[in-house]
Amino acid sequence: MRMLLIHSDYLEYEVKERAIKNPEPIGEGEKRGRLDEVLVVFISAEKIDEANPEEVVEKAVVEIKDVAGQVKAERIFVYPFAHLSSELAKPDAAIKIIKEVEEKLKEKGYEVKRAPFGYYKAFKLSCKGHPLAELSRTIIPGEGMVREERNIALEKEEELKSYWYILTPEGNLIDVDKFDFTGHENLKKFVNYEIHKNRIAEKEPPHVRLMLEQELVDYEPGSDAGNLRYYPKGRLIKGLLEQYVTEKVIEYGAMEVETPLMYDFEHPALEKYLNRFPARQYVVKSGDKRFFLRFAACFGQFLIKKDATISYRNLPLRMYELTRYSFRREKSGELSGLRRLRAFTMPDMHTVARDLKQAMDEFKKQYKLSMEVLRGVGLTPDDYEVAIRFTRDFWEANRDFIVDLVNIIDKPVLIEMWDQRFFYFILKFEFNFVDNLDKAAALSTVQIDVENAERFGITYYDEEGREMYPLILHCSPSGAIERVMYAILEKQAKPQARGTKPSFPLWLSPMQVRVIPISEEVLDYALYVAGKLEGARIRVDVDDTPDRLNKKIRKAEKEWIPYIIVVGRNEKEQNTVTIRRRSDGKQVEMQLEDLIREVKGQVEGFPYRPRPLPLLLSRRPKFRG
Repeated sequence: MRMLLIHSDYLEYEVKERAIKNPEPIGEGEKRGRLDEVLVVFISAEKIDEANPEEVVEKAVVEIKDVAGQVKAERIFVYPFAHLSSELAKPDAAIKIIKEVEEKLKEKGYEVKRAPFGYYKAFKLSCKGHPLAELSRTIIPGEGMVREERNIALEKEEELKSYWYILTPEGNLIDVDKFDFTGHENLKKFVNYEIHKNRIAEKEPPHVRLMLEQELVDYEPGSDAGNLRYYPKGRLIKGLLEQYVTEKVIEYGAMEVETPLMYDFEHPALEKYLNRFPARQYVVKSGDKRFFLRFAACFGQFLIKKDATISYRNLPLRMYELTRYSFRREKSGELSGLRRLRAFTMPDMHTVARDLKQAMDEFKKQYKLSMEVLRGVGLTPDDYEVAIRFTRDFWEANRDFIVDLVNIIDKPVLIEMWDQRFFYFILKFEFNFVDNLDKAAALSTVQIDVENAERFGITYYDEEGREMYPLILHCSPSGAIERVMYAILEKQAKPQARGTKPSFPLWLSPMQVRVIPISEEVLDYALYVAGKLEGARIRVDVDDTPDRLNKKIRKAEKEWIPYIIVVGRNEKEQNTVTIRRRSDGKQVEMQLEDLIREVKGQVEGFPYRPRPLPLLLSRRPKFRG
């Protein structure tokens, strides 16, 4: 069982529609509900709970009672919430367990309300925001409770007083409550998300359906939540993105390195850094020592830099690693498809800069690099919103620099300002994608770090031979690779919902061309065409199945194939091809060499990987359903 406990001013819900075939029967009065001054318990019963439901119920009640006592709550709202787990119990077993939890809590003297089971529901809550307001628990039959550990940085992040503004390209700093969002509706959604910080996905985002339908990515029941499996097409897309971002960063001037996955909790510099970085760690024991799995490439790169001899002539010094994987034990309720994971692939560059002037120069260059990288994957500034974060004194000293960043992106951006610095950085930006559920996720980011050079003993020698502490820039020009995939799919879900055909950028399409012979008689010509295309480094397959032509075309359309070639006796005799372009829906006859030039012209400058699946569809396995 997984639970997310939120101490709230109130929670109210409204039933929208069925989520399962046979939800529990409810009356008209149960379709809406509200409770004030309440401990809300979002709860998921899991498959493992079916083995010993009585024990799970007993432990859950003990844990809820303990938290209610700590926050002095007398009212409890039990809220069935399937999104806390990917390994759900059967509906009959789940409702029985959740009802038992409700009844046992009533027996303990609490005022208890329960939301109906088996329905999609809209809900609103107001979290009280104190250190114990948000807690999560995992209950495993036969074992003790698993509690999410909190660290100092996470607690301080919740306590920080933020001032929110919109900064326009004209340099006007406007309080968010006074800004006219007309024409900037996506920015308004992003602002609402950032200020209210509701990270929980109330329903499945559209990209999850797409990643499953396209057989790209799937949940892995044999692993921890937030760890995914990639089918061949998904692995191809992910691999191409990894290669593309890595090539861009190396072209920019970074040196690629590789560092360990886990580090010693007791390393003096690392221990201090853990309490300054808001992430939850996976903990590993080896003998009597405790290690944590890295949540970024910072540790390994910092330790390399500490041991290096660096001259002022070497600066700015850029170091890069593609971490497969980094690990953050995100809250269960926040895990959502590719958007937020516990194991993810992060392109991570760290730049040693001599002083603030050099650091700010690099910051601007990496800001532009990030825009270029996202443009290459099909994401323009219209697709994401910008947040820039700093302290008030930094703004007063560097106003023109910040306004210049806004001019580069050429649209209003969100500003988060603090009276004093708590984090290790003095300046940070992110490019944030707002999805179809109005949830935002950070993609590209750069930060100027003023603490960790001294903490890790990283120095350089200046012109006079003096040992000096530099500044360090943290940069991910794309954000996590999985999150880029999420943004691409979420972007394509929008036109699909309007009846427009979704598509991948051509260089990322798992199969760029499908050849469909109208009969077995011309299969040899279809294979000849495929061979010519493959020789030109174009990913192609052949539908040799016995399906009718219309069904073969529909199948290719469902797989978002950019070019469909239909070949028959006429094409074979004239040595031509008839193509259907997905991009404009046109059907034209052309020479094969012209098609090759058209495709190659669109993918020039991007990495290439060969076809990820067998050439013939008849030889291809089905990975889902």
